[in-house]
Amino acid sequence: MKKAAVTLVLCGALAIVFSAAGFAETLQIGALYPISGSLALLGEESLRGAEIARLERNKAGGIAGREIVFEKADGSTVAAARSEAERLIEQKKVPIIIGSYSSSRCMAASEVAARKEIPYFELGAIANAITGRGYKTMWRTNPTAQDFSKSQVAFITDWLASQMGKQPSEMKVSIAHEDSDYGTSVAESFSTLAKESGIQVVSVEPYSANATDLSSVIFRLRKAEPDIVIAVSYAQDAILMARQAYELKLKAPLMGTGGGHSLQSFADALGAQADGVLNVDFTQYAVNTSFTPGLEEFLALYKATFQENPRSGHSLANYMGASVVFDILGKTGGSMNPEDLRKAAMSLDIPAGTTATGWGVKFDANGQNVRAVPLVTQWRDGKLVTVWPQDAAVMDPILKE
Repeated sequence: MKKAAVTLVLCGALAIVFSAAGFAETLQIGALYPISGSLALLGEESLRGAEIARLERNKAGGIAGREIVFEKADGSTVAAARSEAERLIEQKKVPIIIGSYSSSRCMAASEVAARKEIPYFELGAIANAITGRGYKTMWRTNPTAQDFSKSQVAFITDWLASQMGKQPSEMKVSIAHEDSDYGTSVAESFSTLAKESGIQVVSVEPYSANATDLSSVIFRLRKAEPDIVIAVSYAQDAILMARQAYELKLKAPLMGTGGGHSLQSFADALGAQADGVLNVDFTQYAVNTSFTPGLEEFLALYKATFQENPRSGHSLANYMGASVVFDILGKTGGSMNPEDLRKAAMSLDIPAGTTATGWGVKFDANGQNVRAVPLVTQWRDGKLVTVWPQDAAVMDPILKE
């Protein structure tokens, strides 16, 4: 869509514009992501997905004839996310916010929005508590930490244990996690679900994502002698942990939980050392496309827009989530009234296997999409491929010795 010179007359949340694209009005939506600082890589990648959805919807006529415009905000830190949410609401008068990739940023920003009764749609952060606070103006389109843990436990019990010649009750698992809301929530969820399934959790190792040396964590993991290590990491600490695990001869395979383990930069930095690393994550791009209708079209739009291929599945998850938000706004006729939005959101009933991520959409009473399911992927020759469950897989999983 062409970018045209516009004349703006701000009136609350509605900006009246006259553009060459034929739109007479715009709908402004706050888009809050960490686009600078330590989480910028995946924050920007997430925003790119939402931007593709915005461009696509505007090309199709926008919402009720209005052009969708993002008022962008940089949640570079937790404090910045909180203050940027305040700015978006009080100064920019946005009536709705989407975001935000980081669980800790989302927790802070969405609390501000809830106090001011501003609808907040989370499209990528997974901490369980995000949709566990009883907020009536909070929705999440992506899976939770508990969903990730369910997929990990199912993979261990259904496939990995037998490959190691063990019963699930004989499997010993360690957890190494960065210590923010994201890592802590995943670690707690996995520990609970694993123990309920009879899997032995033999150690839990929290660490700072900003650490420059994880050798002490690796040595403690070696001492625990796990059969597999569940790793919960951002970008740089995922690389550091995998590299030091290899150097210090940690024999247990690693199984990531989204985050840094889904990035192409992880495989590029580690080379052959990345081969065989497992990851439970949002839908990635090497997947059975009959399970993900619209994925190939998204890839084409992404490459045409950004002149490169996506760097992780976070852009796809945010594309799908933003598209759902626009569907909800379409059902309200563009109304941003919280009660209208809630009625429209709760009426959505999209079957699994009908979106580009393969997820369906049905929100529970807390605003959580219960039809978003993570998949198991694995790094193979520098490419992250889907290996489980079978209906989404393009390769069978392997157990690297």
